[in-house]
Amino acid sequence: MSEILVTDADGLRTIRMNRPDKKNALTRAMYAAMGEAVRDASKSPAVRAILLTGGEACFTSGNDVGDFKARSTAEPATVPSPARDFLWALIDCPKPVVAAVAGFAIGIGTTMLLHCDLVYASENAVFRMPFVDLGLCPEGGSSLLVPLRGGQLLANELLLLGEAFGPDTAVRAGIANAVVAPQDLLAHAETKARTLANKPPEALAATKALLRRADVGGLRAHMH
Repeated sequence: MSEILVTDADGLRTIRMNRPDKKNALTRAMYAAMGEAVRDASKSPAVRAILLTGGEACFTSGNDVGDFKARSTAEPATVPSPARDFLWALIDCPKPVVAAVAGFAIGIGTTMLLHCDLVYASENAVFRMPFVDLGLCPEGGSSLLVPLRGGQLLANELLLLGEAFGPDTAVRAGIANAVVAPQDLLAHAETKARTLANKPPEALAATKALLRRADVGGLRAHMH
């Protein structure tokens, strides 16, 4: 679909959210397309790393509210959520996932990054987890992972207050690895992703599995 662009080159799969007129707001169809692209990459020997981005201007402003309202009236709550399935695809992916974040990264735009392996944020990136303000509890295991990575007090600030924060705070919170100049972001993230794609795949997969082994059981229970 044109709102999710998937390209493969030299072992690297790039998944790009491409709905600029809506600040890359995510619909169920977009989640389903991204989940399928990640699951397919997980199984394909030709794909050795994944780059996830929204381009140079915006990562994603979060869920398309209109699309999710339509779901709430047309489908029972027991119908599986494509957003949830996309997060599980990221969590289960045995191959390295690198994210390049520019502009808005709101809601799941922030929480999905917790399930990537390397995250690079533009100097213009704006993160926010406004779940409490929406009458929701935090999604994607963020209420478990952010305290573990950034400490309890910073997690309280980001998840209870739900205010916007910049890329330096994202690094302190363990959401991003580094801050990159806007004009260099995509090239920097792609270079890191290609570096991973060129490493021995079995050793890379085994190392990723070991790094995540301690978290997966508790994370699954927490998300449920």
